[in-house]
Amino acid sequence: AFARRGEGDRAVEILRMLNPVEHARTPEAVERYRVEPYVVPADIYALEGHVGQGGWTWYTGSAGWMYRVWLEEVFGLKLRGNELRLDPVIPTTWPGFTLRYRFRSARYEIRVENPDHVVRGVAWVEVDGQRRHELAIMLEDDGASHTVVVRLGPCNVDATA
Repeated sequence: AFARRGEGDRAVEILRMLNPVEHARTPEAVERYRVEPYVVPADIYALEGHVGQGGWTWYTGSAGWMYRVWLEEVFGLKLRGNELRLDPVIPTTWPGFTLRYRFRSARYEIRVENPDHVVRGVAWVEVDGQRRHELAIMLEDDGASHTVVVRLGPCNVDATA
């Protein structure tokens, strides 16, 4: 919800709170958490005597939902058929990020740059060195390696195309 509202800082803060790895950084935290630090639980208890303990780790779809929120809402990757749209919502402190995506036989290295430390807004997109004026990229099953650069900043691309 925070990412959809354009609040990248808060969205990532919440996702990090939910990340099981964050609950296992010290021996004391592991003892309090009491569940596997590599599985997203459905519950974190707040009852006296159980505060901070995880529950329902293997009976939930929480991991799938967390994956989708990171990928689609924060990193901004939305795939529909062979069309990939890139519209990240990230914390202002992130200088950017890199993702590698395989589409059938093709490989895409996607580099998002955030030199102005904005939360959202795509200034431009380049695919294999060619500047584009829309967020959508048509993926090709051509066996090649492609480079995609997304520069965040004042919106200069057509979000509807």
